[in-house]
Amino acid sequence: MKGFEDKRDFYRMMLNSEVAVTVIDEEINTHMSATCRDLSATGMAFEIDHPLALSTQVNVKVDSAGSQIQALDVSGRVVRVEQESNNCYLIGITIEEID
Repeated sequence: MKGFEDKRDFYRMMLNSEVAVTVIDEEINTHMSATCRDLSATGMAFEIDHPLALSTQVNVKVDSAGSQIQALDVSGRVVRVEQESNNCYLIGITIEEID
């Protein structure tokens, strides 16, 4: 049975890893670096220096720490935006596809 504090269906791994984020747009795709804070089977949270709009489509690539493990490439949608400080926003996405 899950405790009152944790109602998640999947375990969340806490990370502090650089990731490459691509904002998917009909006109131009914007590329940026971010810091991944956590990752689960259904979502991810990363820090960037400006907010993204809710429902923005993104692609996030997490490089592998070694040659034995494949890099993680996910597509998802922004579901949460929290300003943590000046020029620091925590972006939560729901993972919709894993390549």
